Amino acid sequence: MVAKLVGTFFHSHGGTTSLPPDLWVERRNTRPIRSDVPNESLDVNKSKAKRVHAGFQILREKLKDLHVDALIVFSDDQLECFDFSNYPAFAIYVGEKFLKSARVPRLPLMGRHAPPGYEFYGHPKLATEILLGVMKRGFDPAFSMNMPKPDRGLAGGIIRTAEELTDFNIPIVPVMMNLYFAPQVTGMRSYLFGKAVREAIDEIEEDIRIGVVASGGLWHTPGMPNAWLNTEFDHRTLELLASGDARGMAEHFDSYVIPKGDMSQDTSTKARIITGMPSFGGPAFGTRETCAWIAVAAVSDGIPVNIVDYIDVFASPVGNAFAYCEAF
Repeated sequence: MVAKLVGTFFHSHGGTTSLPPDLWVERRNTRPIRSDVPNESLDVNKSKAKRVHAGFQILREKLKDLHVDALIVFSDDQLECFDFSNYPAFAIYVGEKFLKSARVPRLPLMGRHAPPGYEFYGHPKLATEILLGVMKRGFDPAFSMNMPKPDRGLAGGIIRTAEELTDFNIPIVPVMMNLYFAPQVTGMRSYLFGKAVREAIDEIEEDIRIGVVASGGLWHTPGMPNAWLNTEFDHRTLELLASGDARGMAEHFDSYVIPKGDMSQDTSTKARIITGMPSFGGPAFGTRETCAWIAVAAVSDGIPVNIVDYIDVFASPVGNAFAYCEAF
């Protein structure tokens, strides 16, 4: 008996996947968005919110149809588990259980949400297999056997996967990547890491059906001055994903050059969420969560992916997207 990869799944996880559309305009009005970004009506925002949650539902139903026994979820840590005293490029959680943040939300929420402090199941055996498997293939991720900061919970992107794609009972192996804070892993490094994870899965001698999920993206630079939405960049990413070309996704990502004077991607000034250090090629800030998609696309490399939807939410602005691949 050997492990079986049954599918890969891709979803966004930003604020507009959780906030009711009635609050989107309020969010827009508090952000220094570029003046040419469309200001859409409440009706349009409601329609886009409906599409976002329809995307989650399609992925949730597909995951259920595939009878997944365990999930491996790639996302980024945003100061939940780590901080600038030590920020690993990759980290795998190998503990029995992990927690959602205990913080009570200040605003009403839309969608599926566990209570604050909720305890989800990890999968230590599978996590250890993946950890050892990638170490044999030239990667040296950090690992956590316990919650680094229990009050802050695990990476929010992984919690959003657990909430929206499961009934809170499927064990999860959290794979946390540093995608937000420069210098981050590149698209190509993410691709190679995903390939290593796939090889690790294929050598597991256990009858287990595995799904792999990317949580985050696509284009967004939240809170930055003159924020805008590069739909052209996102659409090219999705074209490559649809064709099963994970390496092409990495090359597309890494070849992007930030335009001179684009303040929404300026990482030069040190601040709470900005290290002030330079990064490699590719977009900055939240858009780099696309690298989680690249890593997971590499897990099912060569297999076409079904693009469920791409929703250009200008109120944030963010490109929310949903996709899946049946990998057998």
